[in-house]
Amino acid sequence: MRIITGKYKGRHFEIPRSFKARPTTDFAKENIFNVLNGYINFEDATALDLFSGTGSITLELLSRGCSQVISVELDRDHHRFIQDCLKKLSTQNSQLSTLNSQLPPVIPIRGDVFRFLKSCHQQFDFIFADPPYALKELPQIPDMIFEKNLLKPDGIFVFEHGKDHDFSQHPHFVEHRAYGSVNFSLFKATVITDE
Repeated sequence: MRIITGKYKGRHFEIPRSFKARPTTDFAKENIFNVLNGYINFEDATALDLFSGTGSITLELLSRGCSQVISVELDRDHHRFIQDCLKKLSTQNSQLSTLNSQLPPVIPIRGDVFRFLKSCHQQFDFIFADPPYALKELPQIPDMIFEKNLLKPDGIFVFEHGKDHDFSQHPHFVEHRAYGSVNFSLFKATVITDE
């Protein structure tokens, strides 16, 4: 697993073979972030990474300058791996310390994503979700994000899913990208203007 760009560009992390997680491929990750550069400036953005798995997206967001990333992962071993990766980065870069911030740049939460979504009252510039493709609740996740109003105005939600799902009729859908077997649907919060 490698960080594509930003202040930690090129850093590699070995994923234990025992992991059940299916990390987003470097090829797919690089391509989707190239698309996202047209939608969002990650510098100082607040981000939420749901079903974090190996933490690949969390680390990429941190490297790209997000002011805060909340990472939610239920699996104990995966959560510990994310924490270990963050420790490796922090020992090499004192900027991870929170001298100028009340909130740490990355908050790794070990917990159930659906419980987290029910209790979350924060809004984010960017949300990424990569649930297990076989998850039965997968089709409801975009609605949950928008019903809870978790995106700031003009915020972007990226949803990674299998080829069997089509979200193009969702009212917040903006585009679909596929890289090999990896599918991304992009959604955008609607900006309400007074007319």
